[in-house]
Amino acid sequence: MDVRFDTKSAAREAVWDALEDEGIARFPFPPHGRIPNFEGAPAAAERLFEEPPFTGARRLKVNPDAPQRHVRIEALRRGCVVFVPTPRLRGGFKRLDPASISDDETKPAASLSKMDRWAEPVALDDLPPLDAIVTGSVAVTTGGHRCGKGEGYSDLEYAILRELGHDPVPVATTVHSRQRVASVPTDPHDLPLARIVTPEQTIDVADPPAPPTGIDWTALSAADLEEMPVLRELRG
Repeated sequence: MDVRFDTKSAAREAVWDALEDEGIARFPFPPHGRIPNFEGAPAAAERLFEEPPFTGARRLKVNPDAPQRHVRIEALRRGCVVFVPTPRLRGGFKRLDPASISDDETKPAASLSKMDRWAEPVALDDLPPLDAIVTGSVAVTTGGHRCGKGEGYSDLEYAILRELGHDPVPVATTVHSRQRVASVPTDPHDLPLARIVTPEQTIDVADPPAPPTGIDWTALSAADLEEMPVLRELRG
């Protein structure tokens, strides 16, 4: 989509409309208001693991949205421990350890609605160093910019890791090619992409934007702190 958008909301609406109108969106419907699932998501997940650092990754953080379920499945099949943020970060993070998940259990364990049977809660201090991060996106640019569904949780999750002293790691996203746009507005706290993977193509960003160094507390409201205990824990 060779369009330069003046606002992130305009980019989101254009992508959501295109995925729906062109029959690319997959369950859950409608694609609007969410990280959209898309035709070819399993192929994009497989392609993601064809190159380092994902090929030999032992620990990944993967978002809980529908299209990245295939990333979670592929990671578990490869023996990779997967850390999943709980929706809206209300419960912090969960760990899926393939050592305690049988082959037949991999698919349900990777499903957000069923994973609690296998997932273990992880305290912030117990989050280990990660090899890489996979995030969902609504719109992306080949320059490494992205926008999610507008709630900022992926940005915040990365900032939490930096606040905990974790080193920056590569961030990738799996999307449909119709989710690529020419440009979107950016903010200092935005999560930068190092790799964009579609079912047909892997795009390594030549010069990814600088990642956040920690949490921008001035951007958070009292309601945010009330809703997300993990933030109150960090702030002390």
